[in-house]
Amino acid sequence: MLLEARNLAIAYGDAPAVWDATLDVDAGEIVAVIGPNGAGKSTLVNTIAGLQRARSGELRLAGVDLGRVPAHLVCRHGIALVPEGRRLFTRMSVEENLDIGCYRSEARRTRTATLERVYRLFPILRERREQAAGSLSGGQQQMVAIGRALMARPRLLLLDEPSLGLAPAVVDAMFAVIRAIHAEGVAILLVEQNVARALDLADRAYVLEEGRVVAGGPAAALRAEPRIQQAYLGLRDGDPPTP
Repeated sequence: MLLEARNLAIAYGDAPAVWDATLDVDAGEIVAVIGPNGAGKSTLVNTIAGLQRARSGELRLAGVDLGRVPAHLVCRHGIALVPEGRRLFTRMSVEENLDIGCYRSEARRTRTATLERVYRLFPILRERREQAAGSLSGGQQQMVAIGRALMARPRLLLLDEPSLGLAPAVVDAMFAVIRAIHAEGVAILLVEQNVARALDLADRAYVLEEGRVVAGGPAAALRAEPRIQQAYLGLRDGDPPTP
């Protein structure tokens, strides 16, 4: 198993955000985490990325205890985060933002090849590599954010709300790119409010509600459950199930 989270409890001061959360991501999988706003999804992925510390529980990547790894070294073990809201350096150029992703010496050695890979995935970024990141459209900024994470050459890519605020056509293109990244062998943990798209894309999924994992299993099976259909896919009793 690539990522193992066991009984994680995460809090902000005295306020619990996630508790008793257990989930796995295997090499080569896409795993989705779905749930309502405020359920703790971003807190969970930020903790996996090292930005937040778990109060208790175990978190391992390929057997390494991430709870003992300093936050600034988590990426060395093969994790990269695309945060909600992108968080680019807006006055810096596209390529300068991408370069931030390969500051580690291991990633720096393959910078040229990895940058070419990013530009193949996102050809528009090659055209705009000298343009200020803040002047790009929302979709193009999300491309930069994903490209920056890929520059670290991760084994596990954490995507927090990649479709947030994007037009439907751009969302289609974004999910196609996520599939392409996965096809190259990168495992993906996806937090996504577009539940239908997330479940279509993922191999497995977990439902996080009020800080707890309340369901998990094959994405297709979760999509067929009446409670998921009603709570997250907008269907009511008596409506035909989604295909």
